[in-house]
Amino acid sequence: MMMGYDWSMARKKNEGSGLQSSAGLMRYFEADDDSIKFSPKMVLGVCIGAGAVVMGLNIAFGLWP
Repeated sequence: MMMGYDWSMARKKNEGSGLQSSAGLMRYFEADDDSIKFSPKMVLGVCIGAGAVVMGLNIAFGLWP
């Protein structure tokens, strides 16, 4: 048993604080409306294309085993 420990920190928090804690999260998602959006297929295509270019350059310059 620990004598100097403050057990009040381990108590359950107030159940009514959920709305206030999620307000910042909602504001964050609302601020993201005007950003550039890329589809997952486009990102995958760019990654595969970049890998193919790097591989092609390695083969062209004799660095491929």
